[in-house]
Parts: sequence; C-alpha cells; structure tokens
Amino acid sequence: MAARLSLEKRRRILFREVKEFPSHGAKLQDYEAFIAILDTGNLTRAAARLRRSLQSVSRSLAALEAQVGVVLIRRTTRTAQPTEVGLAFHRRVSAALREIALAEAEVSDTSETLSGTLRVAGSAFFVGHHVVPAIRDFSLQHPSVKFDLRISEEFADPVRTGIDLMIRLGQLPSSPMKSRKIASLRRVAIASPSYLAQRGRPETPADLSRHACIIRTSAQDARAWTFLARDGTPHRVPVQNGFEADNAYVTMHAALAGMGIAVMPFYYAREAVEAGLAEVVLDDFTLAPIQAHAVLPSGGRTPSRVRRFVDLLVQRLKKEVI
Repeated sequence: MAARLSLEKRRRILFREVKEFPSHGAKLQDYEAFIAILDTGNLTRAAARLRRSLQSVSRSLAALEAQVGVVLIRRTTRTAQPTEVGLAFHRRVSAALREIALAEAEVSDTSETLSGTLRVAGSAFFVGHHVVPAIRDFSLQHPSVKFDLRISEEFADPVRTGIDLMIRLGQLPSSPMKSRKIASLRRVAIASPSYLAQRGRPETPADLSRHACIIRTSAQDARAWTFLARDGTPHRVPVQNGFEADNAYVTMHAALAGMGIAVMPFYYAREAVEAGLAEVVLDDFTLAPIQAHAVLPSGGRTPSRVRRFVDLLVQRLKKEVI
C-alpha cells in the first residue's frame, strides 16, 4: 500500500508540474496535441492519432501558443514545421508527458485490474488472422483495456508514432527498440491447379527456372529463393519471368489466378489450399521461416497491459498452425 501511495503521489506531482506552465487556459490535452503535431508532421495526422477533430487539435495548438506567448509551429496547408523555440519546448514537454505515462503504468501495475489504451500496429493480414482473436480473448479478461489498431507495413519509431506495440515480420533493422520473438512462420511455395495443369509441377528447386515465378519485391529474398533439402543441403535459385508486386496479399491472388508460383507464409495460403484453390509445390523441400516479433519502445518500464498482452499472443501463436 505504501508503494502505491508513493506512486500516486509521484503522479500528482508530475501533473502539477505540467499544469504549472504559465497558465492562460491551456490544458493537458493541448500539450498532447502539440506533441502529436510535431511527431506526425501535420494537424490532420495528429487529429487522427488522437481521435479528435481537426478543429479541436487546431484550437489546442492556438491555446498553447497563446499561453506561452510565442509561435511554436509554423503551419501551411500541408505541413507543420516547428520553430526553434517549438523544438526546445517539445523536448521538455514530451519528457514530462512520458513521465506521466510511466507513473500511470506503475500505478496500474500495483493493481490486479488493467486499464488504459493499448495502441498496436501491424500488417493487415497478420493482425486480422492472429492479433484480433488475441484482442478478443484479452478483452474478455481485462475489459477496462481499450485497443487502438493501426494497420501499417512500415517499420517506424513507436515513440514518434504513439504506438505501444508493433508486430513486425521478417528481419528487424538495427534499432534501440526492445523486441521479443512471438512466432516462427512457415513459408511455402504455392500455385493454382490450373497453372500446374498447364505448366507442370516442379519436382526440384532447379525446375523453377522453367516456370513463371511471382516476385514479392519487398521480400528480403525477392529474387533468389533458397530451399533446403531433407538432408539440409541448400538450393538457392534465382527467380524471374513472372508477375511482380510489393505486397504478399497481391502476390497470393496472382498465384490463385494462375499467373505463376509464389512463395509466402503458409497462414496466407492455408484457406486457399484447404479449399483446393491452391497447391503447395516442392513440399519435399523447406524454406527458411519468417520470424515474427513484438517491438516495443526502448527505455522505461513496459506497461503491464502491454507485457500481458504479448504473453497471451505468444501462447496463442504456439497453439496455432502457422
């Protein structure tokens, strides 16, 4: 109890420090709007992040600038550029708001009841198939936790984008952010029955040189697929002669349409394979799996609601055939 009172006292002190800026009516939400505008680059994206109207965010910025008596952000119709004073103010205020969020997380951790908003980002297909069912289960256990899903294929700084948890597939770039492996995703080569009837079924990776190979240009091994034989011998095959796209969902549908052979995570193609719309080829060989990671902001303590949700997601993924 004493520890909790200490944390609550700390939170009150932090809120008082923020409120003790020279006051002409600015509120905590005005500071949050200012931070969001600088982080996202314009008022429209800031409003979307905060789930507020554009007019409300604009009023918050005006109130804050009236309070401090200087222009913090120069606005155009498309962008919002901070002044030198605005940049310095951003550093101080964002640090204070992070401390408030950390204090709230620490207070929450002393209670059995989880609450607050958990902002999660990830690719549409993986989130839809695996994260949304986990959110359903977690919400039944912790109804006071609200979720804000952001669909994104890009690897971004979670602090800048206001994200608590990113789900990322594939090799992670060098970064100070924290990460935890949550799954290893099997990959397969697939083709439609109509394509295989017309062009024949490859028996070895070398046979792919005579086939149309559908290339996902954003993949790390886009133009050279490496298959492993049962004895572990690698077979690296340059691929070409096919349709190209930068999205796995599109390449899957190109394969279903009979345009060639595509490589993808099995969870993408499972329903099509089970329905007879696609067939796995070269199944005597394996492809290196794709690693899925939970990526978290670096520094500070991870809120309990985030840690527990990642724990639940890992347990769910262990039971699923992916």
